[in-house]
Amino acid sequence: MSNSDDTIDLLGLLRTLWRGKLVVLGAVLLCMILGGLYAWRVAVPLYSANAVVMLDARENSGMGLSAILGGLSTDSSTVNTEVQVLRGRTLIGRVVDELDLTADPEFNGALQPEGLTTTLRRSIGLGSDPVVLPPEEQAAQERDATTSALLEQVAISNVPNSLVFQIAVTTESAAKSARIADTVARLYIDDQMRVRFEATETAITWLSGQVVELKRNIDEAEAAVREFRAATNVVDLETLGALDRQLKETRRRIELQTQQAADLRLRLERMASAADPMAKALASGDEALIRLASQAQAGEAEASQFEAGLARVTALARQDLARVEAQDGSLREAEQKLAADFETQSRDLVTLEQLVREAEANRLLYDQFQTQLKETLAQQGIQRPDSRILSQAVMPERPSAPRKSLILAMTLVLGTMIGTGIVLMREMMVNRVRTPQELEALTGRPVFAQVPKIDERSRKGVLGYLARNPASAAAEAIRNLRVSILLSSAEKAPQVIMITSSVPGEGKTTTTLALAQNMTMLGRKVLVIEGDVRLSPLSEYFDGIGKGKPGVAEVIEGKVPLSEAVQSIAGVGDLLSESKITINAADLFSSERFAGLIAQARGLYDLILIDTPPVLVVPDARIIAQQADAVIFAVHWDRTSTEQVRAAMHQLELVNVTPAGFVLTLVDPQGMRRYGYGGSYGAYASYGKNYYTSEGKQIS
Repeated sequence: MSNSDDTIDLLGLLRTLWRGKLVVLGAVLLCMILGGLYAWRVAVPLYSANAVVMLDARENSGMGLSAILGGLSTDSSTVNTEVQVLRGRTLIGRVVDELDLTADPEFNGALQPEGLTTTLRRSIGLGSDPVVLPPEEQAAQERDATTSALLEQVAISNVPNSLVFQIAVTTESAAKSARIADTVARLYIDDQMRVRFEATETAITWLSGQVVELKRNIDEAEAAVREFRAATNVVDLETLGALDRQLKETRRRIELQTQQAADLRLRLERMASAADPMAKALASGDEALIRLASQAQAGEAEASQFEAGLARVTALARQDLARVEAQDGSLREAEQKLAADFETQSRDLVTLEQLVREAEANRLLYDQFQTQLKETLAQQGIQRPDSRILSQAVMPERPSAPRKSLILAMTLVLGTMIGTGIVLMREMMVNRVRTPQELEALTGRPVFAQVPKIDERSRKGVLGYLARNPASAAAEAIRNLRVSILLSSAEKAPQVIMITSSVPGEGKTTTTLALAQNMTMLGRKVLVIEGDVRLSPLSEYFDGIGKGKPGVAEVIEGKVPLSEAVQSIAGVGDLLSESKITINAADLFSSERFAGLIAQARGLYDLILIDTPPVLVVPDARIIAQQADAVIFAVHWDRTSTEQVRAAMHQLELVNVTPAGFVLTLVDPQGMRRYGYGGSYGAYASYGKNYYTSEGKQIS
């Protein structure tokens, strides 16, 4: 999103260049003069000829015939490999031999006349005499030197998004360039045929041995299955499942018997420890005994009657306990036997399944290799190369080098760049925040995210852009900010987060709403409180916000409840916007009622975001920060000065507030690269560009 500050920066840059216009013009003139001398006086005319070769697109499928015979795939690695084959010394050396280029002075430096400098050095005794080698070594040395010289004149390129290669050869002769290009293409295809025939013979030998070995493996695996079945009594999965259910039922009954025995022991202990007849009767839970105890207390029954009843109840309880313990012992014996049977059957079944799978795998491999062997034998006599010539080289009519107009254009650009670089050297020293490393070194706090500029004409379009492009670099930056904030505290994720900045226009409101939108997409209940009640920036993002409706002041003063003041925005959450305040904003936020509002919001929302005024403008942010769990500080990339950041940090330190982290906003990736900080731009550096959609190019 553009703003006036961007225009001012651009005008300042143009003024800087205008002030150094003489330096720029001088650098341009010097470079163009040197380029003209090279193009018209020094450079030797060269001719380029191109032959065109195409790879045949053959699909390789796993272990199929094409893979065994070395058929080329069409992926990027294969294309790059073939480019290197065309540039290899082996192939180029064969071209040298076939065309006898060792006899060509253009490539064989030994045949060229001795230069003036070498002659002068030898005449005054500074040069060394040439070493005399045996004829064979001399020929080999000249061949290697000729091959190296030819390699420098051969250029192999792949036409983008195709399987077509261009073989470009540049020499001092048009006919020679065409002849060499055609020879390279022809020998390249001949070499492919030779390699394929050798690969076929190797494949047949190897496949034959594999088929014999796999047949032996099949026989051994099937014999192992038969022997294991005969040696064990393996059940099927259904029987094993029934045994498992029976084991679980037995264990459940053991638990019930154990609990019942514990209850009976507890009843006997309570009856024995009771101090009076009524307590004993109540502990027994027997209605008849309870009535006898009551009658004994009232004198309506003899104590002996109660004692007899107590003995009867106690005997029955002990009989029940003995019976339950006996049943528990029987069940535990049954459980142990079932568990042992289940473990044995499970182990045997797993072993059998492994043996069966091994036999099936060997059978599958055997069938595949046998099929491949038959196919290879059938195709042995009908091999064809992986490439073919699309176009033979044509003798060029005009030199390809030097390209005088291009040289002049390049020197013009080079001179402009050199002059501009000199002029902008002082501009590069401007003390503004441009990288997260600078910001972290300045503040001693981490940089949670770098948010790129979004190319939207109005602030209302920013949130819509993020919603439409969830895979953009801007949306990913907001997600990085969210994760960094939530993980900033080792004890508990912050719930009340304040977003502020040093001065206006640093993107703090946009960052606040984008963070709220991101958290809402995760299903979190979010409340955005407009702490900047003097300017009420939320009204620039949403229509109808705060107009004629109660807001922050009314809620703090207790005139309306929070539920009536919040306004729900789809995809963003609840907003508590500005209102027409009647008291000073600093007094409003320093009251205990504001603290009560935050406490109430903590119980209603998962996350509370407070958008505050800049720290260096009014004291509101320092006051509101006392109620926040975390303070996030927004810094405008390449606009906020280090002095402003230091001053804002000092103001926060005066009230014992330390930001949890910083966010670098309105970052221009192209500007980062222009300043030489492309690698410092985190996820938006060039090596990370493939992780984001093309829409996510800029944030505002």
